[in-house]
Amino acid sequence: MEVLLVVAVLIVLAVVVLAKSVALIPQAESAVVERFGKYTRTISGLNFLIPFADRIRARVDTREQVVSFPPQSAITKDNLRLMIDTVVYFRVTDPSAAVYGINNYIGGVEQLTTTTLRNVVGGMTLEETLTSRDVINQQLSGALDEKTSGWGLKIGGVELRSIDPPPSVQESMEKQMKADREKRATILTAEGHRESAIRTAEGQKQARILEAEGSKQATILDAEGERQSAILRAQGDRAAAYLNAQGEAKAIEKVFAAIKKGRPTPELLAYTYLQTLPKMAEGDANKVWVVPSDYNAALQGFAKQLGAPGKDGVFRFEPSSVEDDLPSPEETPEGIEDWFDIRTDPAVDAAVKAAEAEAQKPIETGLGELGRGLVQDS
Repeated sequence: MEVLLVVAVLIVLAVVVLAKSVALIPQAESAVVERFGKYTRTISGLNFLIPFADRIRARVDTREQVVSFPPQSAITKDNLRLMIDTVVYFRVTDPSAAVYGINNYIGGVEQLTTTTLRNVVGGMTLEETLTSRDVINQQLSGALDEKTSGWGLKIGGVELRSIDPPPSVQESMEKQMKADREKRATILTAEGHRESAIRTAEGQKQARILEAEGSKQATILDAEGERQSAILRAQGDRAAAYLNAQGEAKAIEKVFAAIKKGRPTPELLAYTYLQTLPKMAEGDANKVWVVPSDYNAALQGFAKQLGAPGKDGVFRFEPSSVEDDLPSPEETPEGIEDWFDIRTDPAVDAAVKAAEAEAQKPIETGLGELGRGLVQDS
């Protein structure tokens, strides 16, 4: 029994010695090792220790740590108390310094952050504190990094999560912000009305310009049309008068040709004259007609002057040789062909087209300017 007891004790002692001689430190951690109470080295991973001589003093997390402290009070330069909530990012770079340099490095960081924050905020007014968060963060980071370097710490940054002024100040600030918003809204409304009035005036101006240009060009085109119409009517009247004259001349020629061919006697002329008298008397102004008593003698004298006696002694009309050379009414003299041309005068047509083109230019220009104004507005 005693032998078994001794063996058991030796086995237990061997297990204890083995446990004391092997140290397994996980990744992202470091361990501070002491030998007989004095720092010897910093280890990580699998390490062998001297049993009962070496011991692990502390294990330190070497990852970046995020520490949020309770809101701290600070007084600004204009004597207003603020509640500031901060967050500190730091990492342990020297585990031995973090273990032996300070008792509690997290508590030390908290206290150092509080005092540094109060010093920084104490030199600023409320407005500067609210609008200069980046400046405060940089000053805190620089001050903490400098003072914690002896503790084996590296400050990654400091952030201000919230800055809460007193309730009375918050109420005043809300009223001020509300007043500023209302002021900006009033200004924007006034600017909108002014811009709308300007755009409306510009639109009316462009409309009046376009209307005036349109009226001007319409007047020009109407005048050109009236001129062309008058020219065409004059040409038509001239051609119609010529054709009427030609028709009358042709009728007279036919009548006289018939008279010449019939070789009229004084009796025939007298008969024709008597048939014409009633028609001459149809006018309203013709009231009394007196037929001379020697009417027959007058016709005989007329026939003697224009005619020649025949074999029977009767005077008959004989045309002179000069009359055979006269032009016929059917012949068209030179230079009057254009009287019957119904085409538009090229000069007038060109002038009308030019006026239409000039009328279109200001309208297109005005419409283009008006379209561009509406886009800028949208």
